[in-house]
Amino acid sequence: MPEFTVTELSLKLKRSIEESFGWVRVRGEISGFKRAASGHLYFALKDADSLLDAVCWKGQAARLGVKPEDGMEVVCSGKLTSYPGRSKYQMVVERMELAGLGALMALLEQRKQKLAAEGLFAAERKRPLPYLPRVIGVVTSPTGAVIRDILHRLADRFPTRVLVWPVLVQGEGAADQVTRAIQGFNALAPNGPVPRPDLLIVARGGGSLEDLMAFNEESVVRAAAASAIPLISAVGHETDTTLIDYASDRRAPTPTAAAEMAVPVRLDLLQTLAGLDERLRRSVARIASDKRRQLDLLRRGLRDPREQLAQLQQRFDDLAERLRHALRTGVAAKRARMEVQFAKLQPKLLLRETRDYRRQLDERTQRLRRATQQRTELAARALQQQSKLLESLSYRNVLARGYAVILDEQGRAVQGVAALETGASVRIELRDGSRNAIIEGEASKPTSRKAARSGAPTKQEELF
Repeated sequence: MPEFTVTELSLKLKRSIEESFGWVRVRGEISGFKRAASGHLYFALKDADSLLDAVCWKGQAARLGVKPEDGMEVVCSGKLTSYPGRSKYQMVVERMELAGLGALMALLEQRKQKLAAEGLFAAERKRPLPYLPRVIGVVTSPTGAVIRDILHRLADRFPTRVLVWPVLVQGEGAADQVTRAIQGFNALAPNGPVPRPDLLIVARGGGSLEDLMAFNEESVVRAAAASAIPLISAVGHETDTTLIDYASDRRAPTPTAAAEMAVPVRLDLLQTLAGLDERLRRSVARIASDKRRQLDLLRRGLRDPREQLAQLQQRFDDLAERLRHALRTGVAAKRARMEVQFAKLQPKLLLRETRDYRRQLDERTQRLRRATQQRTELAARALQQQSKLLESLSYRNVLARGYAVILDEQGRAVQGVAALETGASVRIELRDGSRNAIIEGEASKPTSRKAARSGAPTKQEELF
């Protein structure tokens, strides 16, 4: 029996597997999917009982028609080989397709429910389209009939400025390009060198469900829902429905229909404006005619202004004549009165009246002086009497008769024994000065008024 090294045996097994299974198709569920930093895809295909490791190299991964995900049931085509470094066999995948339309539809339904639960398809999120956008951004393939149909329809209806963001519309990388295009249009500055569109159209022609998968990806749907610019989705034919249709503000059955939704018909607008202009002209003419007729009716009810002016002028002449006559009469009357008064102004009479007025003034001045002197003397005597009375009422006169005033620490007069506590400091004010004192002993009851009256009078009674 020959002897093999480990490497020799591994290489013989590798050649045997590759020669026996040069090309195979395997159906299974993707499990443990991951994309390495190198771009290679690593995953496993499994069924109820077995597991098969699989790898898809970077160059082939970009051409897969399906974006692999865990749990997706697919049919992979490729060859079997072994990996001597780990003593295991694996499948090198070159093609991948979904296991059936039902599996794809189930996947899309699951994704639809997930996005709908997040509110991305809610009706209140949808915004109205601008009536007449100045700039329209189109996200589509730069080649093909779609962009030509959109530009042709816009030119027929209402020529406007169009910005095209070229993208792939199917295959690996299409979803990422569409997402970046929507986000890129939204990132444009409103007044920047590249104008920011007022409306977006995401368009693609018809195709199979697999061809339209790029517009079912979450990144595309989220970008459409987050777009601040109103967006029309025009993907596929009228019967085709993708998830971007639910997130967009409007869905068009075809790209051409999207162009029709975007702008009105220019000729229709011109006809409408012409009709409105004609209606405006007729309305203005009718209003002018009505006002002219009303003016004629009002003029008939008015008197001739020239006649009214002539009457006013006649009244003015009459008043002017009356004024001249009144002035002449008034001046003559005033002159007569002045002459009478002037006749009364004789120097002798004036001198005599002046002497009489001066004599009366001297007499009244003397009387005023005498009255003032008498009042002053009476006031002085009254003031002197009041001063004597106030002096007799002063408490110091009482102190002069042997009484004293007791003041507490705040300088207030003590009203009774109850206000004096033992040990309290007080000041006793007498006739000729004051002394400080400390209260000692217990308070004694005052002598009854009756007993006091039977004996000698007290000092307090002498005070009153």
